Amino acid sequence: MTTIGILGSGHVGTNIALAAIANGYDVVLSNTRGPETMASLIDELGAHAKAATSEDAAAEGDFAVVAIPLSTVDQVPVGPLAGKVVIATINYFPERRGHIAEIDNGTTTAPGLLQRHLPQSKVVRAFNMINAEEMSHDGHPAGDPRRRALALAGDDVEAKQLVAELYDQFGFDALDIGPLSESWRLDAGQPAFVAHQDLDQLKRNVANAKRLPA
Repeated sequence: MTTIGILGSGHVGTNIALAAIANGYDVVLSNTRGPETMASLIDELGAHAKAATSEDAAAEGDFAVVAIPLSTVDQVPVGPLAGKVVIATINYFPERRGHIAEIDNGTTTAPGLLQRHLPQSKVVRAFNMINAEEMSHDGHPAGDPRRRALALAGDDVEAKQLVAELYDQFGFDALDIGPLSESWRLDAGQPAFVAHQDLDQLKRNVANAKRLPA
C-alpha cells in the first residue's frame, strides 16, 4: 500500500489525509509540536494514519505533501525527501506574513522556494487553489457535472503524472499548466484561485492570470 508523508496537520494536511485514506492510502502526519499532540486527530483518521516527526513522515512516505506556511519551508527535512515527489500546497500571502522580494519581482514562486530548499526532490504545486475542506468533500466521479478541475505545475513529467492521478482519485479533473515557474498563475488573487470551475473554465482562468503588483 502506498504511504503519503504529510508535513503539516492543519486544515490542509488533515483534509488531504481524509481524502487519501478514503482512496486506499496510508498516511503519516507530522507537525511542529510533536507526534504526541496529534493523538486525537489520529484517532479520528483511523488505522491507516499515524503521527510521526517530520523526519520520519518524510522518510516513510513514498511521496510527500508539504502543507505548512511558506515562512517555514526551511524546516522541511531535506535528506529523507531526496528523489521523491513533493506536493507543495503552500501559498504566498504577503499581507499576512510579509513580502518576499524574489516572489514579488517574479524571480521565483512560492513552490520555487521549496524546490530550492529541496534540490534533489521533484516539487509539484497542487492542492493550493481549493479550500481545505473541499479537498475531501467536493470530489466527484469523472463525467459528473459537478466535477471540478484543479491545476498543477512542476518541472518533472513523471512527478506531475503522479499528482494528476491523485487528483483523479480524489474526484477532480487535472490541468497541467507547465513548469514550476508558471505556478504563479495559481496564486491567491488570480482568477483560478479557490474558484469552482470545470476544466474549460480553469484553462481560461489560467490564461487570464496577470502578475499582481507587489
